[in-house]
Amino acid sequence: MSTLLLRMAAPLQSWGVDSKFERRSTERMPSKSAVIGLIASALGRKRDSDISGLKTLRFGIRIDNEGVLLKDFHTAKHPYDEKRKYITNRYYLADAVFLVGLEGEMSFLTEIEQALQVPAFPLFLGRRSCPPEGRLLLGIRQSELLNALREEPWLTSEYMQRKAPPQVILRIFTDSDEKDLDAFYQKDLPISFDQEHRQFGFRRISEHKNPVVIINTNSYGTSVVDKTNHDSFAEVEDQ
Repeated sequence: MSTLLLRMAAPLQSWGVDSKFERRSTERMPSKSAVIGLIASALGRKRDSDISGLKTLRFGIRIDNEGVLLKDFHTAKHPYDEKRKYITNRYYLADAVFLVGLEGEMSFLTEIEQALQVPAFPLFLGRRSCPPEGRLLLGIRQSELLNALREEPWLTSEYMQRKAPPQVILRIFTDSDEKDLDAFYQKDLPISFDQEHRQFGFRRISEHKNPVVIINTNSYGTSVVDKTNHDSFAEVEDQ
């Protein structure tokens, strides 16, 4: 098997799994349904298209920077009463970075890779207001999912590395089989994206007990202010 790697990074991301009514929540890492939806958009598939081949891809995530949870207190006009305000709480992840892997047959992964280079529809990270930043497609690796997630270099920026501690733990989550007794369930397995009959099933997820450990040689420590040669008072004369 081969693995296609993606870099999920943006100023804001939002990965809703159980969002309802006025509360639009986000998970702390990308959902499989959202990533499959992104790939289906790149392939040019409509919402009522068959996605059975996509959902069978083995899915995994490495958390390179968990980001910060933000809440947007959002107001809008009520759809039925102009004098009333419609209020929602919407949650986002700010400055998060994820390494996403999809394991499958080489021919299918190559088709997806080509589509991501020239996507048929715009791509976004969970919501339309969250377009990806920088490089999304990292390419295909000739290894199975877990090895590909372990071997890829740390994806966070040099600036974030300087703020990070000297030792960093990168947690890894993948689709689980029935043998793993420590797996947990999440309802993010897409069955249909049809707007008239959207369906999602439960997926078994495992967190691997041996995470990736990074010795961060660029770290300045989180309590140290970044150094700069700029002097904001250089042009101010003594009074």
